Amino acid sequence: MSKKMILLKSSDGESFVVEEAAARQSTIISFLVEEFPDQELPFRNLTSQIFGKVMEYCKKHAVKDDGGDSSSSSSDDLKKWDAEFVEEIDQPMLMDLIMAANYLHIPGLLDVTCQKVADMIAACNDEKEIRATFDIENDFTEVEAEAIRMENQYRN
Repeated sequence: MSKKMILLKSSDGESFVVEEAAARQSTIISFLVEEFPDQELPFRNLTSQIFGKVMEYCKKHAVKDDGGDSSSSSSDDLKKWDAEFVEEIDQPMLMDLIMAANYLHIPGLLDVTCQKVADMIAACNDEKEIRATFDIENDFTEVEAEAIRMENQYRN
């Protein structure tokens, strides 16, 4: 039995042919497949580099229809794969993947990418390190920053 394939096109013109089960990891793509069956689905705001990583995640997480069991070991394997997947990604791509996961509504991908950012923040010692890690410019004056610190002190 052949599997139904879906044709997706990135903003830079690259086409991706993926199994329907993988494409349906995205609520948005799933909806579009229903509305526009057997048509190429263009995504003008996703580059091929980002789309490729999104589809890599979706293929790995696609539900298999071949009678395979979904034991806890396969769940553990997926968690390990997810950790390796986000570990190998550089920060700009990580931010782009968060945006893509949100846009395409892929909750699992959004969760693992946001968790990676949360872990990066938790690894920082102070506000300055967080700003340096994420290249965030401090647009407060020293007086404004001190006022905010005073307003938000933790109560002991």
